[in-house]
Amino acid sequence: MKTKLKGISYSKYGYLFSIPFVVAFLIFTLYPTIYTATLGFTDCRGVLNDNYHFLEHPFENFKEILKNDSFRVSLKNTIGIWIANFIPQISIALLLTAWFTSHSNEIRGKGFFKVVFYMPNIITAATVAILFHSLFNYPVGPVNDILVSSGLRDSSYYFFTNKMASRLIVAFIQFWTWYGNTMIVLISGVLGISPDIYEAAEIDGANGVQTFFRITIPNLKTVLLYTLITSLVGGLNMFDIPFLFLSGGPDRATLTTSVFIYNLAFSGNYIYNRAAAASMIMWLLIAFFSAILFYIMRDKDQIKIDKEIKRAKKEAKRAAKGGVNQWQL
Repeated sequence: MKTKLKGISYSKYGYLFSIPFVVAFLIFTLYPTIYTATLGFTDCRGVLNDNYHFLEHPFENFKEILKNDSFRVSLKNTIGIWIANFIPQISIALLLTAWFTSHSNEIRGKGFFKVVFYMPNIITAATVAILFHSLFNYPVGPVNDILVSSGLRDSSYYFFTNKMASRLIVAFIQFWTWYGNTMIVLISGVLGISPDIYEAAEIDGANGVQTFFRITIPNLKTVLLYTLITSLVGGLNMFDIPFLFLSGGPDRATLTTSVFIYNLAFSGNYIYNRAAAASMIMWLLIAFFSAILFYIMRDKDQIKIDKEIKRAKKEAKRAAKGGVNQWQL
């Protein structure tokens, strides 16, 4: 709708304000994506190699990546670490959301607790990696000191040589970093639910647990979908903590697909075509899993309503056509 004042149209300024975003998106997102996808079908290797050609067998790089043992290991690690951190992340975030948004129990200092829980999200990844490397250090470190002084162990334990321990530490770091952000998003979603619904539930005698599972969760479906998608995208692109913490070790235990792609492209290998192919495979996997989540989290009731509306419109059109035909006869 155009807004006019004294015969002047202001709608064009909306397009002007969107130009910086469109230009930035085209230069820094769309072009790199298309260029990366193109490199996956070429023989491009080496720094500043402009003399590359399209392969005779276009999908050769993709086949080689899928056959690569390190890529398969990194994919398993990525999915495993993401699941290990997302399940407790969403669970704790939902629990804190229920606590902060409870209508029956008013909590003092909510703002302070929200800041404390969100604080890990604003700390840089390099700082977090150094912090946890120091905490679990061997032979002297706070965690080992606690284990030895409490009598749980006779001597210090080298966490960074154990595959499972290393994966769990990385998963915990991811959980600790992001649960506060997830909590804030969920709280924002709860605040968007009409208070009248909660008042009606309270009058009907619903307790806090019933209100949370029967009212809050169903009305948070869209926000939960957003949280799942963003966590999926971030989890499958996990790079900074695994790379800065142990560089993918020990023995590829924390090697993620992003670290694998980085090693192919920039760690002395410069195999840009294979790295680009691996990137596009991950893009396809993220799109596939996102589509599954959209399908699972779809609003079935709204779909039924839309179908009923379409059916009613078709019947109305048929009835109108029948009336016109009778009038013509």
